[in-house]
Amino acid sequence: MAKLEIYWSFRSPYSYLATGRLCVIREHYEVDVAFRPVRPLAMREPDFFERGRKQFVPYLMQDFPREAERLGLPFGLPSPDPIDMDMASGKVAPAQPLMDRLMALGIAACEKDRGLDFAKAVSARVWTGKAWADDASLGEAASEAGLDLAALDGWATDNATRVTQIIEANEAAQLKHHWGVPLMVLDGEAFFGQDRIDSLEWRLGQRGLRRD
Repeated sequence: MAKLEIYWSFRSPYSYLATGRLCVIREHYEVDVAFRPVRPLAMREPDFFERGRKQFVPYLMQDFPREAERLGLPFGLPSPDPIDMDMASGKVAPAQPLMDRLMALGIAACEKDRGLDFAKAVSARVWTGKAWADDASLGEAASEAGLDLAALDGWATDNATRVTQIIEANEAAQLKHHWGVPLMVLDGEAFFGQDRIDSLEWRLGQRGLRRD
């Protein structure tokens, strides 16, 4: 069976835009999906936004709503931002408790083979401006994914070292192909960006893995 690896970030609006279509691929194609959450670029490269080009964030803020509208998806800015950073200077805070918890929950969900479902439920809150960081909202998201928040938190606490190891392994594997998200890798062939999902489906069709 073909293997599709998905590298995905809770802070990436483009990951949010891709998630529903990735769920469709998982459900309708004969592929073994491995969902691999990675930390946001702001954590993987803390100085990225400080040294990056000034056009990066303004363009993203223009493009993301446009793409969401084109795809017929709701959108809004996160409240709160999953990453603690000064948007004017690009300086990222050393401690990132919100994202640390999201990553731990995401890895715990992957252990239950529900990582993509949990990511879909959470990102639908983060990137539509809804409440998402409190236990009630995360509990609702977990429930939508067929999971229990307390159980996820418990597993993550009991397996903190494993969580770290999995995140490190995911990020090392991602970098073999690209640094960005969403990144889809079909049997070693990389497709970067939510605007390459059509290309991914084309390749699946080329290989005879057609939709049921």
